[in-house]
Parts: sequence; C-alpha cells; structure tokens
Amino acid sequence: MAKAKVPPSNISSDDIVPSVRFSEALIVWLRIALLSFGGPAGQIAVMHRLLVDEKKWLSEDRFLHALNFCMLLPGPEAQQLTIYAGWLTHRVIGGVTAGLLFVLPGAVAMMVLSWIYAAFGESGLVDGLFFTLKAAVLAIVFQAVVKIGSKALTNRLKVTISVMSFVALFAFSVPFPAIILCAGLLGYFAGKKGLKAFHTSPPPQDEIKEIPLSAHRLGPYLTTAFVILCLWLTPTLILFLFAGPDHVFTEIAFFFSKMAVVTFGGAYAVLSYVAQAAVTDFGWLQAGEMLDGLGLAETTPGPLIMVTQFVGYLGAYREPGSLSPAMAGLLGGMLTTWVTFTPCFLWIFLGAPYVEKIRQNRALTAALSAITAAVVGVIVNIAFWFLLHVLFGRVVDFSVGILTMSYPEITTFNGLAAIFCGLAFLAVFRFKIGLLPLIAVAALSGIVLHLTGLV
Repeated sequence: MAKAKVPPSNISSDDIVPSVRFSEALIVWLRIALLSFGGPAGQIAVMHRLLVDEKKWLSEDRFLHALNFCMLLPGPEAQQLTIYAGWLTHRVIGGVTAGLLFVLPGAVAMMVLSWIYAAFGESGLVDGLFFTLKAAVLAIVFQAVVKIGSKALTNRLKVTISVMSFVALFAFSVPFPAIILCAGLLGYFAGKKGLKAFHTSPPPQDEIKEIPLSAHRLGPYLTTAFVILCLWLTPTLILFLFAGPDHVFTEIAFFFSKMAVVTFGGAYAVLSYVAQAAVTDFGWLQAGEMLDGLGLAETTPGPLIMVTQFVGYLGAYREPGSLSPAMAGLLGGMLTTWVTFTPCFLWIFLGAPYVEKIRQNRALTAALSAITAAVVGVIVNIAFWFLLHVLFGRVVDFSVGILTMSYPEITTFNGLAAIFCGLAFLAVFRFKIGLLPLIAVAALSGIVLHLTGLV
C-alpha cells in the first residue's frame, strides 16, 4: 500500500486520503467489529492499534481530530469514529460499510440473547446467572464513573455542574435531554465570554493541514444526508400513520429516535434516560431486567448502547398484538437498532467535511466540556439506581411536590448480593481484572450458586 504524500497547495485536499484497497479495508472493519469489547475505551483502543499503529492509514493527529469531533456528536462515539475512518478511505461507501459492520455482530448476538432471555428467563439457571452478573455490571458502571470523572471534573465549576445534574435526576426527575441542553447552553455562552473554566485550546495551525473535503463538494454529501434522514424517519412516520401513536412499535420508534439526538456522553449516560422511560413510563421491562440487558450488552461485541435492542425486544415481546411474541420481539429489536444507529451516519456525513472548523470553535468545545461534566452526574445517578436495585428487593418511589425520588425498603436487603458486589468491586478496583474475565467469572459463579441451591 502506497503511503499518501502531503500535496502542494494547488491540489485538492481529497487527494490526501491514502490509497487503500476496499477489500483490505473490509477485513479491517470486520476485525474491529469482532474485537470491539469493553465499551468505548476498548473499542477506540482497538481502532487506534489497527488504523494508526498497524495499518498507518491515519496519522495520530488525524485520529485524535476525528475522535474529538465524534465526542461533539450524540450517539456512540466509537461507531461514529469507525464511520469517519471508513469515510476517509472510501467516502460514503466506506463509511456505510465500516459503520454497518461495527454494529452487525453485536446486533445479531444481542438478538439471539434477547430471545433466550425472553423465552427462558424464568428458569432457575438464568436467575443464578444474572444474580452474579449484575454485581459485575455494577462494578463496571462505577469504574466508568471514576474514569470519566477523573478526566472531566478538572475544576470546581465542573464539579458543581456534575452534582447539580445528579440532584436534578435523582431528586427531581428532570428529563435527561433538559439536563444536556442546559449544560450545553451554559458551556456555550461561557465559552463565548472566554470563561477559563471551560477553556480548551484550539489545535495549532500546523496541525490543520489535512482537512478531508473542500467546501465546494458539499452538494453530494447533502444529498446523501437527505437519503439517510429519510431512511431514519420513514419507518417512524409509517408506523404513526398506520398503527397509531399508542402502538408499541410506534412508541419504540419515536422514543429511540428522540434518544438518538440527545445521547451525549456515551452509553452509561443515556442509560438513566432509557431506564427511566422504559421502566417507569412505558412499562416495557423491570428495573432488574434493565441490569440484565446491560450485562448481556457487556458480553457482546459492538457499542454498549446495543442494550437498547434488548429493551425494544422485550417491549414488543410483551405487547405482540396479532403477532407471535418472538416475531414481535424480533421486529421491535430490529426497529430499535435501526432508529438508534442510522442517525450516526447522518451526523458524520454532514459534519466530517468541517471537522477542523468545529474543533476551532471555542464556544462549541466549551459546550462539550460542560456537557461532559453534566454526564458524570448522570452516570452517578444510574450507578446509584443500579446499586439500589441490586442490593434491595424492593425500591419505592416517593413524591412530595416537585421532589421525586426513590428509597429502598431496608427489610429487603440482600446480603448475598452485597457480598458479590464487594467481590466485584475488589476485582475491578484493587486487582484491575479485565472486562471479559470479570464477566466470565461472574457467570460461572452464578451457575454454581444455582447448582448449590443458593439462588
């Protein structure tokens, strides 16, 4: 493979993209998809190793530029980074191929696991399996809190935003999109005013030499974006017109389409939003089942937000209408995945040509900084929500005026669950056990508990 040279100023910036055979790229995108365990951090590390270190298709600077751009967008940043890398090598067809392959293995695996869970979830073996798996997932969520918080909360103002975000969610049930919007506006205007708390330095001029697309070529990308927009929203419109707004498929399409435009901060951040709506508002599943779904998503390749497919599957499975439960679940899961991940292609194909301009906008990067701080509070909320439902058999909602929060019934405390949570926390924080070994040990422990009659 010939390495691309930096062109003279009179050559189109499109010529900068390295010459990569499509068949070779196809194999790389598939490798990334099959190795993308461990959440966004693990997935991004795999892409960096393959695309920067091994294949040398992207420079370190370009990779980081692309990653920073994807962090500005709603949705799973790891998938968007894959789409962006595919777009760099083979434009639209490359981006579509890379993005679809990144999701496909996890979607297939999650669909099969959702069917098994719905069909056989009442068996004692499955109960034992998920009893210990929840403890492992809880430790992983708290690990995410520590990692993200240590990087995001760099001053008192950001800590204050994070705390206010947690209180707004936990004590007042403020909608997740409203929190993201308020944080983003605060950061944006603070950036416009030059407030140092949200200051991020723009990239130096000598780094801004590989802008991948000229502005005069925008037309074809607007056409592509329009096609993607139609593909994304047409199923929702058809369901609304022919099935009605109260049909479970219509509710799934509308809810997850809305989620796709407010999911800043990654999967853990949006889980609070999804759990609140799926459990409380729609009644698609129970709080403990939400944890089960997250455990399944942790064991499959692809974006962690694939847990939404599990939610959509169970929601449709339990309201099948004239369909069989399994068929309704299959369609519900596929619909959820479609409206969740299709917008990622839209954001990349619209924004990638101007990635450097966005990065240089101090107000926009300040908005991202404030949103990231708020996201830490959101993740703390979901971690605490999970903790209550793992350690206690019954959690009660309590409301007085605008105050709305949950508290556990002390008599339902589960000592065995607390022991396994403690062991999982030790494994993650003290012994630094990796994700897959932790999940494997937890699953094996659950099977042993079932066979010994303890669960």
